[in-house]
Amino acid sequence: MTAPAFLPVILAGGSGERFWPLSRKHRPKQFLTLDETGRSLLQATSDRLGRLSGSPEQVMVVTGTEYRTQVLEQLPDMPIEHLIVEPVARDTAPAVLYAALRVAQENPQAVMGVFPADHRITDAQAFGRVVRRAIEVAEITGGLVTLGVTPTFPATGYGYIQRGEQLLGGELPAFRVSRFTEKPDAETAQLFLADGRYTWNSGMFIWRVQAILAAFEQYQPEMYAQLSAAVRGSPRQVRAVFPELQKISIDYAILEKSDQVVVIPAEFGWDDLGDWNALERLLKGEGQNVAVGRHVGLDTDGAILYTTGGDGLIATIGLEDVVVVRTDEVTLVVRKDRTQDIKKVVQQLKSHPELERFA
Repeated sequence: MTAPAFLPVILAGGSGERFWPLSRKHRPKQFLTLDETGRSLLQATSDRLGRLSGSPEQVMVVTGTEYRTQVLEQLPDMPIEHLIVEPVARDTAPAVLYAALRVAQENPQAVMGVFPADHRITDAQAFGRVVRRAIEVAEITGGLVTLGVTPTFPATGYGYIQRGEQLLGGELPAFRVSRFTEKPDAETAQLFLADGRYTWNSGMFIWRVQAILAAFEQYQPEMYAQLSAAVRGSPRQVRAVFPELQKISIDYAILEKSDQVVVIPAEFGWDDLGDWNALERLLKGEGQNVAVGRHVGLDTDGAILYTTGGDGLIATIGLEDVVVVRTDEVTLVVRKDRTQDIKKVVQQLKSHPELERFA
């Protein structure tokens, strides 16, 4: 039996606001290089998926109009027809539906993968095994498969998936999903960690393209009808329809409604690099100062310090558990337990014309 074609889709339209001010409106997080590899987060994601699909030319990317040029610069081997440009950002559900319709045009029998552009994965071999297993599970069950990451600490910035009955055994068993929980409080996250039946929601999904299209037709019939007709029509129709689509995530639009969602719990060195605290996990781990660029500190513990440019310096005295980021135009100082609120600052900047250029 011939294995189904696997067409991975990278979602690269996000603004990465919680990594502000390094991630900015004109160059968000997915285009940045945060480690020693010299590859941006988008390029590293494309590298991984190109190996799994058999060729980098199989990879598709969904992005916004304003990022089209940067995607093409960073992924010069990607065929232009595999660049899917959203006329406006409407969250992940319209992006996934648009990509699924395009995948179905290319190969209606394909298995489609959905992967955020800004994740870091350290164990590529384990990741490959999990994705290949997910393709197999999607084919066998016809379900909507999500990759669940085994939690290592009681994170409050991630969504959680509770697994139910086991559907398939083996080295990487698959379970029906009982429920999703979005970003719990600290006490609930600790309970989930101790329970053992919960995984982090990685935001990575694998399904037969016809399965996800059927789910949209069932649970989001208006969105499905509008966008499928526009895609069959012309790019002008897509541009006209897209701003009218509901702004909603794929989790709320489909996954939390469907009873066909399957989770594969796994470990492959995953981090979603969601905010500045991820830099600590990326570089040294907890308990020490983490500095990128030059830093001089006196009585400073557990700090994350980042400065751009070779001539910059950050000096700190008497600080604990803070993040300090210095760029050419902006300096950010925030407690590590408040980094989720950086998005609120960015929204404030966007609401003031005289400050919007700093967003």
